[in-house]
Amino acid sequence: MTPSLLDHTPRIAAVGVDGFAAPARAAGADVRQLAWRPPAAGDPALGAKLARLSAHPAVEAANSRALEAIRAVQPLLTDVRPAAEVIPALAGERLLLHAGPPLPYEEMCGPMRAAVTGAVILEGWACDTESAEHLARSGGIRFAPCHHHDAVGPMAGIISPSMPLLVVEDAATGRRAYSNLNEGKGRCLRYGALGADVSARLRWMGERLGPSLGAALRARREPLNPRALTAQALLMGDECHSRNTAASALFARELAPDLARQAALGGIEALDFLRDNDYWFLNLSMAASKLAMAAAEGIAHSTVVTTFARNGVRVGIRTAGTGAEWYTAPAAMVEGLYFAGYGPEDANPDIGDSAITETHGLGGFALAAAPAITGFVGGTPALARRVSREMARLTVGRHHDYRLPGLDFAGSPLGIDLRAVVDTGHEPVVTTGIAHREPGIGQIGAGLTTAPLDCFVQALAAFPEPS
Repeated sequence: MTPSLLDHTPRIAAVGVDGFAAPARAAGADVRQLAWRPPAAGDPALGAKLARLSAHPAVEAANSRALEAIRAVQPLLTDVRPAAEVIPALAGERLLLHAGPPLPYEEMCGPMRAAVTGAVILEGWACDTESAEHLARSGGIRFAPCHHHDAVGPMAGIISPSMPLLVVEDAATGRRAYSNLNEGKGRCLRYGALGADVSARLRWMGERLGPSLGAALRARREPLNPRALTAQALLMGDECHSRNTAASALFARELAPDLARQAALGGIEALDFLRDNDYWFLNLSMAASKLAMAAAEGIAHSTVVTTFARNGVRVGIRTAGTGAEWYTAPAAMVEGLYFAGYGPEDANPDIGDSAITETHGLGGFALAAAPAITGFVGGTPALARRVSREMARLTVGRHHDYRLPGLDFAGSPLGIDLRAVVDTGHEPVVTTGIAHREPGIGQIGAGLTTAPLDCFVQALAAFPEPS
């Protein structure tokens, strides 16, 4: 006798809106809702374009070139110099660089406006908060994205002329990328904190930390290799975006003898600072990732995402095949854990250039290496492994050197494919901090967020089809 479907509880896989599953679930069925969205956000014309670009020989060849170009970059930390010495535009005018896509001062979020105020005072362009804000509002300062000057900055990402920058250079091509120095935990300018304590630390970083680090690096027989440190840190529980505990310790151990020899310039003070700063390596991870992804810029027909950054108001991406054009969408909120006394109502939307690490296979894409990060959202190591596996569906390949122990040492997913994001509707995952939405307060938590799908939809619509 053939068993009837009604002899046991029906098991149903539901696709589409949640409402489809509700009646069956209410009737007692075992319903599993599948995470599926129609390709190209349901746009028929864009879906047809996506179909034409899928497995297109010219696109596949271009993405292979992009992947190999990214992998071929050999980043070396060669120096630490004042920003105006390595970015000429900062020496010629009152210019401040900021995180994310272009944004005028009047549209900046609270933490970014506060960071602008702090930088203006640091540079001596104004003597107090009120006059600094007036100068910024009146057009006395020009603003530009860090990415337009081969640089990246975490959170507000403000870079001013006197701030010391990490100089990371490709051993093969001599191309460079830059990032500012990490201020550590607590009240920091990058999160929009203001006050005498924040200003004093920034001055010390410019007068003692930067010079001692630069002298130590220049005195070494060989430049410091951030790729080697990153590879080792992934095996020690970091994902090198939100968690840099192991990488920061490895960096301090590597540079300690050279810094100790620069005592007159502040080398011992620098060692004390590095000892207490588990976030230190983030900025080096960002600069090395920026350098690697820049190798794919301008490769015609490539759908690889080369830039992914947020200014606290909008998220923007750029791709190899669409050049310098930004495709933006409103910044998402961050789901995470908050410091005591704060909650989601206090949070600013997603902000910072640090998502460049995700484009390079770190952060959310390497979550399987860092199960401790899942505590930010009440997750588990199984969740971390699942996220890294899902992110691999969005990329054109895997890193040869960055291995994920949680996935049997598979390479980290590398090179976000614009087509894959629009096809699946799965948004890239980011591990990040949370800034207070009001100016002058600073960090209030950390967690996970995603890149808005609409950025990718716009980029695909503008993508020039190969003939």
